[in-house]
Amino acid sequence: MSESTGLPDTVHALHFDLHVSYAQAYLIDCTDDAEGPEDLLDDHPTHPVGIIRVEGGDAFLITGLHTGTVDFNVAVAGHDPGADLEGFEDVVEISIESESGEFMLQEWGGESHELPALPAGPGWYRLRYHARGMDDAVDGVDLSNGPVDHYLLQIWPAEESLPQVVKHSSAAAAYWRRPT
Repeated sequence: MSESTGLPDTVHALHFDLHVSYAQAYLIDCTDDAEGPEDLLDDHPTHPVGIIRVEGGDAFLITGLHTGTVDFNVAVAGHDPGADLEGFEDVVEISIESESGEFMLQEWGGESHELPALPAGPGWYRLRYHARGMDDAVDGVDLSNGPVDHYLLQIWPAEESLPQVVKHSSAAAAYWRRPT
């Protein structure tokens, strides 16, 4: 147990070969009306992060690959697990409020993946979305040796705060952060 939060120090890590279409997947709050966003959510008006957008209890996750399988990892923790700045090209953070205390990861028009229960139950959480290989995931890329773009989504309890770009390297992430 963490002395400062009273929450378990355990990090629940999951891996998915996530199928994406239209370069998108969704983090959905598991409320009775959980459906996820129908359209691309707007980026934060004054602190855009581009590749992840939040509205209510749902997040819109953008990938480099338009259609196919990406390597996707999720870590749910009772504390900030720390950013992986060496292993990823782009790292952004944003706050989200969970009404149910549970999220699921949903593929576009398809399968849903259950995630561990959130350690602090309903309330505010921080999402840190890491991306690597977005610029390599172009139309027609050879996926016979496995995914070319890789993602890590970290989730932990934290007070609401402004979105933040922690690290920026790829042209794809820059494209999504542009004004609309």
